[in-house]
Amino acid sequence: MEITFHGAAQTVTGSQHLVQVNGRKFLLDCGLFQGARQETYYRNQHFLYEARSVDTLVLSHAHTDHAGNIPNLVKNGFSGPIVTTPASRELSNYMIRDSARIQESDAEFVNKRKLRHNGPPIEPLYNTRDAEAALKLFSSEPYNRLFEVIPGVTAQFYEAGHILGSAITVLDIEERGQRVRLAFSGDLGRKGMPILRDPTFIADVDYLIMESTYGDRLHKSPDEAHTRLRQVMLSAVERGGKVIIPSFAVGRAQELIYSLHLLMDHGDIPHLPVYLDSPLAVNISTVFRAHRELFDTGALSFARTSGNADIFNFPELTYVGSVDESKAINDKKGPMVIISASGMAETGRVLHHLRNNIGNPRTTVLIVSWQAPNTLGRRLVEKERTVRIFGEEHAVKASVEVINGYSAHADQAGLSEWALALKGRLKKVFLVHGEPDPANALAAKLREGGLSDVYYPKLHESVTL
Repeated sequence: MEITFHGAAQTVTGSQHLVQVNGRKFLLDCGLFQGARQETYYRNQHFLYEARSVDTLVLSHAHTDHAGNIPNLVKNGFSGPIVTTPASRELSNYMIRDSARIQESDAEFVNKRKLRHNGPPIEPLYNTRDAEAALKLFSSEPYNRLFEVIPGVTAQFYEAGHILGSAITVLDIEERGQRVRLAFSGDLGRKGMPILRDPTFIADVDYLIMESTYGDRLHKSPDEAHTRLRQVMLSAVERGGKVIIPSFAVGRAQELIYSLHLLMDHGDIPHLPVYLDSPLAVNISTVFRAHRELFDTGALSFARTSGNADIFNFPELTYVGSVDESKAINDKKGPMVIISASGMAETGRVLHHLRNNIGNPRTTVLIVSWQAPNTLGRRLVEKERTVRIFGEEHAVKASVEVINGYSAHADQAGLSEWALALKGRLKKVFLVHGEPDPANALAAKLREGGLSDVYYPKLHESVTL
C-alpha cells in the first residue's frame, strides 16, 4: 500500500490523500488550497496524477478545503463514485454549486484587470457545469455501515463531530494476503459542542492519518463561549445598537442561531430580532433540520422541552432571502442581531451591513471565528481605526468583540486523547492538516503519551506501508 499526501501536508488546506492498493487507487478528500489567488490557482489546477486513474473518492465532509476541488477532478477525467455520509452529500449540493459560482466570479474579476493591462484571460478552475457533473457521482453511506471502496478495501464512517455529517473513515485493506487497518480522522470535532454529537473513539487501527490544526493550543469551553455571547448581547441591548456577526454558512451560523434561541428561551437576554442574512446559510439550515438524528442529547432535549421542535426557528428569527429584504434591514433600528457571511468579512452581504453600521458607536461587531491575515475580519480584530470596504475608507467607531470558544476543531487535549486511545496496535501516525508549529507540538505530545512513530509528511511525499 502506498499513500501520497497531495494536499494538507505541512499546511491546513487542500486535503487530498491518494492511496494505492493492489494496483487500484482511491482518494481521501479532494479539497481546495486556499490563500493567495495566483499561487493557489496553479496548485488547484494541476493534479500530479491522472484523474481518470482514480477509482473512488471517499469524502470526509463538505467543507471547501476537503471537497472544493472535486469538480476540477471530474473535469480532468475522474468518473468514479464519490462516497460520503448522507448529510455531507446534501451539504455538498449547496457548497459545491456555491464554490463553482465563486470560481466563475473570481475569473471574471481577474480577467477585467488583465484586460486593462492586455494580459491573457484565465479560465475558471471549474464552472457550474463541472459542479453539476460532479454532484451526479455522489452516493452516500450512513455511519457504522461497511461499504466497498475498491476490491480488497472496505470502509466505515464514524461520527467526527466537526460539522454536520463529518466522518472519521476506517478502512480495512487486504493486500498480498495481509490485512491492515488505516484510519483517516478527517477534521476532528470537540466534546460538548452545541448541536452535534461528540467524536467517536475508534479502536484497533494500524495506521492513522490525523489532522493537527490546533495541535499547539487549548480552547476555551463551549460554556464559556455561551456565557460570553450573553454578555455581548446584554451590552449591545443596553446601547440600543445592532450586533453584526460575520459567520461561516456551515456550522457556525447554526450554532449562533441555536445559542440565541437558548438565551431568549431561558430569559437570559431580551427577545430581540435576529436576521440570518446569507442565502447559503439559509439553505444549509434546511439540511440541519432534515438531520435531527445527528443532534446531540442537549439539542434534542431542548427541542422537546421548549415546545418548539425546530431549534433553528423561533419568533424573533427571520431567514433573509432576497437582496431587497437584505437592504431593508439597514432601515430598521436596533437593537437586533445580523448573522451574515462571509466568516472573515471578505465577501457577501455582511460587507454591506458593515459599511452601513461600522461608523456608529452603538454598533457591535462580533467576531466568532479565526480570521486569516490581511482579511477585513483580521483588521477589525486588530482594532484598526479605519478599514477599507468596497474601496472606501471607513472609520471604525463600532465596538469590536471577539469570542474564541466556538472552534469546530479539537484542540491539543482533544486530539491527543483521541489518538492515544489507539495505543497498542497503532504502528504509525501521519500528521496532516496543520502548520509546522501545531503539528510539531502535537507530535511531541503524542510521543510523550507513548506513540513513538509520529511523522509529518511533506507535500506530494509518498510512503509505502
